Amino acid sequence: MSDVGEVCEPARARRSGGRGARVAARAAPLEESKRPIRPGMPGGQYQPLSEDGVRQIHAAALDALEEIGLSQAPPSGVEIMTAAGAVQGDDGRLRFPRALVDDMLAVAARDITLFARDPKHDLHLSGTNVHYGTAGAAVHIVDPVTLEYRESTAQDLYDAARLVDNLDNIHFYQRTMVCRDIPDNREMDLNTLYGCLAGTRKHVGTSFSDPSHVADCFEMLHIVAGGEEKWLERPFVSNSNCFVVPPMKFAEESCITMEDCIRRGMPMLLLSAGQAGATAPAPIALTIVQAVAECLAGVVYVNAIKKGAPAIFGTWPFVSDLRTGAMSGGSAEQALLTAGCAQMHRFYGLPGGAASGISDSKLPDMQAGWEQGITNALAGLAGLNMCYEAVGMHASLLGFCLESLVLGDDLLGQAMRLVRGIDVTPDSTSIDAMKEVCLGGPGHYLGSDQTLQLMQTEYVYPKVGNRMSPKEWNEAGKPLLLDGAIARKNAILAKAGCVIDPEIDRVIRQRFNIYFK
Repeated sequence: MSDVGEVCEPARARRSGGRGARVAARAAPLEESKRPIRPGMPGGQYQPLSEDGVRQIHAAALDALEEIGLSQAPPSGVEIMTAAGAVQGDDGRLRFPRALVDDMLAVAARDITLFARDPKHDLHLSGTNVHYGTAGAAVHIVDPVTLEYRESTAQDLYDAARLVDNLDNIHFYQRTMVCRDIPDNREMDLNTLYGCLAGTRKHVGTSFSDPSHVADCFEMLHIVAGGEEKWLERPFVSNSNCFVVPPMKFAEESCITMEDCIRRGMPMLLLSAGQAGATAPAPIALTIVQAVAECLAGVVYVNAIKKGAPAIFGTWPFVSDLRTGAMSGGSAEQALLTAGCAQMHRFYGLPGGAASGISDSKLPDMQAGWEQGITNALAGLAGLNMCYEAVGMHASLLGFCLESLVLGDDLLGQAMRLVRGIDVTPDSTSIDAMKEVCLGGPGHYLGSDQTLQLMQTEYVYPKVGNRMSPKEWNEAGKPLLLDGAIARKNAILAKAGCVIDPEIDRVIRQRFNIYFK
C-alpha cells in the first residue's frame, strides 16, 4: 500500500521545478512500490458465504467424496490413488476417506510462485493476493467494426499475447483461443505454446489436446529455458488441466497428461468446470460443493504423485440460463459462484483460481461492460488468487476480441483499485489540509500539496476510457470508446515484436512448424 508520508518530499521537489517539470514528473513511470495498483494486491473484503456456510460446504464435499466418489480414472490413476488410501468399489468408482483428504491437504503446496520469464512478472499466490489474466478456448475472433465472427488463428493468439505483454493490469496470459487454421492437433499444441511464449514474458498457461504431445512441448520449453535444469529452476508455464468431466468423473486422457506434466515439474491448474443446472446441481451452494469435491480429489491425485507439487485449486463452475440451458458467464450468479469458490480456497489455505470477466454479449458493448465489471470486481474483492478469463471473452467463451482485451486493461485497473480499498492512516485522516484550505486558504484543494502528492499514488486513470466534458468531447470530434481501443491496439502491435531471443526463435522454427509470423 502507498503511504502518504513516503511521497511528501518527492512531491514537493516536483512542484519547485515549475509546471513543465511537474507535468513531466507526473508522466514518468512510478516506482513499483508507489504505484496505486499492482499485481498481487490483497483482497478478501467480500465474503458471500458465512463461516457456517463454508463449513457446511466442506462437510458436504467430504460426504460426496466418501459416498459417491469419482469414476473413470485411468489405470495409472487408480494405482496411484489407491496406493495412497483411496478405495475402489465394485462399481469401479474411487472413493476418498476423510482421513486421506486431510492427509493430502496437510502436504499440499501453499504460497506457491508461478514464475514468469521476466522475474518482475512472477505471481506470488498466497493469502488473498489477486491476479487478473486471460484463459479460454474461443473458436472465433470478434471484429467489433464489421460485427463479424471468424475462425481464430495462430496469429491471433500470438497477437493477443503481445498485447498482454504491454497491458499492465493483465498479469498473466493463459491460452485464449483455438488455432483453427492448424488441422494437426500436435502442431496446434506446439503453436499454442509457442505463440504464448513468443508474445509475452509474463507467466503462461497452456493445454495439451493429447498426452502424446507433452514430450515435444517440453522439448520446446527446454529450448526456450536454456535446458531442462533451467526449466526446473523456474517453470514459467502451467498446465490448465480439465482432469474431471463433471459430474464426478475423471477425464482419462487429461489425467495421463497431468501425471506426465507433474513429473516434469510443471505447475498444475486443477480445473473443474461444471455448469449449474446441467453438469452441476442448480443450487449455487451445491454447485460449489461439487466443484470443491472434484478439486479435493485432484489434490489427492497430485500429491499422491508428488507431495507438495505446485497446483492451483481450480474450482471453475459456470452458470446456466435455466430457461434455455445455455451458459451464462456474465450473470450475477456467476459472480457469486466465483466469489464463493474464492472463500473455499481461503478456507483450505490453497492457491485458487476461477473464472471471472466472461461476457455473454457478442461485442464489447454496455452489456459486456457491466458483466465483466461486476464479475471481475467481486472476484478481486473476494481475494481470488487467479482470476481467469477476465478480459477479451465474449459469447460465453465462444468469441475473443482483441479490442476488448485493450478495454479490459482499463476495467481491471478500476477493479484492482477496488481491491486495494481505502488507506486509513493518521496522515490520510489528518485535518491539517482542511484547515489550510478552509481557514484563509483558496477554498478548494486543487492545488494543495496533499492533492499533488496523491494524484498518482492514490488514483488510477484510464488509458482509453473517456473523461472529457461534453464540450471537450465535441471539440475533439466526438471520439468513440472503440476508436480509442483500436488505436491503442494498433499502436502496441506496431511496436511489440517476438520476445524470444532471435537465435532460439530460429532453432524452434527449424525444429517445429510454426504458423505465425
